[in-house]
Amino acid sequence: MNNIFNKKKKKKVKFPSAFTVLFIVLVLAAILTYIVPAGSYDRLEYNKEENVFLKTGIDGEEEKLPAKQETLDDLKITVPLKSFVKEDIKKPVAIPGSYHKLDQHPQGFLKVARAPIDGIADSIGIIVFVLILGGCIGVLNKTGTFDAGIAALSKLTKGKEFLMVAILSSIVALGGTTFGMAEETIAFYPILLPIFLASGFDAIVTIAAIYMGSSIGTMFSTTNAFSVVVASNAAGISFKEGMGIRIISLILAQAITLWYIYRYSKKVKEDPSKSIIAEDMPRIKEQYLKGYDPENVAPFNFRRIAMLVVFMLAFPVMIYGVMNLDWWFEEMSTLFLIVGILLIILSGLPEQEAVGSFLDGSADLVSVALIIGVARGINIILDDGMISDTMLYNASNIISGINGVLFSSVQMILFSFLGIFIPSSSGLATLSMPIIAPLADTVSLGRDVVVSAYNFGQGWMAIIAPTGLILATLEMVDVSYNKWVKFIAPLMGILLVLAIVMLGIQTVI
Repeated sequence: MNNIFNKKKKKKVKFPSAFTVLFIVLVLAAILTYIVPAGSYDRLEYNKEENVFLKTGIDGEEEKLPAKQETLDDLKITVPLKSFVKEDIKKPVAIPGSYHKLDQHPQGFLKVARAPIDGIADSIGIIVFVLILGGCIGVLNKTGTFDAGIAALSKLTKGKEFLMVAILSSIVALGGTTFGMAEETIAFYPILLPIFLASGFDAIVTIAAIYMGSSIGTMFSTTNAFSVVVASNAAGISFKEGMGIRIISLILAQAITLWYIYRYSKKVKEDPSKSIIAEDMPRIKEQYLKGYDPENVAPFNFRRIAMLVVFMLAFPVMIYGVMNLDWWFEEMSTLFLIVGILLIILSGLPEQEAVGSFLDGSADLVSVALIIGVARGINIILDDGMISDTMLYNASNIISGINGVLFSSVQMILFSFLGIFIPSSSGLATLSMPIIAPLADTVSLGRDVVVSAYNFGQGWMAIIAPTGLILATLEMVDVSYNKWVKFIAPLMGILLVLAIVMLGIQTVI
């Protein structure tokens, strides 16, 4: 009998899927609304049409105030008037000293059950973008365009594969630091993953190159309007203050990250069994390189070259639109819908087959789209539970009596914590800066230190925060969350030390 039991294979416990992780976090967020006291700051926003300030109290009542600097001074808001008038500050800011405790707003079963639905509705812009992008990928795959392109690129980069990784990651980091490239990178995975796999890398290297490029860029933002610029405006200073330290930090962090990825990729190339996702790689290769044979691919003819050129040209157009034309997901979706139509025309496939491939490609990314919506549902639970302001209030109390280098380091840790509950970089900036930035004045430090602490802290936590973009990214490449954490944890430790050291230098100078 014992032999029979010994022959039975032990069932290996698998880490939960991205959906399960999100629902666990959703339930935990709801539990917090029963434990953490509810509270809120009064808010102030600028009404451009009437040229007045609207002050919203905790009871929801609005009061119109003159749009003058005196109004801001009376409310102890250090954001200059011009930042409101020029719409550098678009979201309501918290009014210092106005925090009030409220009756508890616990989020029960029905609220939790509805949160993912509300999250999907609230994230419809990015969801449509993802689905249309998937349609474009479907047409390219159906025509063999990607296989032909992969084969051509593999020949060009043979023996210099990591140079491709370094260049792509650095370009994404540049996008992150200048204009906050983050969600836009979702478009890159279906294109780059097959190329990376064909070049001998595993899927983790693909994520690290793109996601960490974006994360390093946004963590050490220089001109990113969605983080460092809005934070500086909300703190009442120019975003150029502290720029030197952030540029040096960006260069060092990107160099360290590339070194870390290189060490891992070299180890895996020499022995694929040392890949963190070794057991998953056969499945991933089957999914993304199905039918790909470097010795027997479709010719990279004029039709396929034209399709690939049309698709690739969409990316610089998208980046230009985001940077200069205030584009967001609606405009980006429109761009890729036009690209999808052009691809269908260029494909040469029968109409029904071409449209069918577009729809099949969209269907492949439905899970990613739903994950984005569920993640947003967590933020809705926290907002409706009215506990985010309480956390900010307690965080400001913690650092109010701290001096020097410790002040900046503790700030960064607190911003990391707040970044879990308020993953929007601009949202956290406009909410927290009017409250926390003046605390730097009390310990004779520049407010640029607070801006850097906010930037470093939130960016650092975004690398693994389930409420951010990481789970949608992992779903794109079919890698589990625990394996990403296992890979990235040592690098996060190094980046944490680097950020604290650079904040210390910024504090001293």
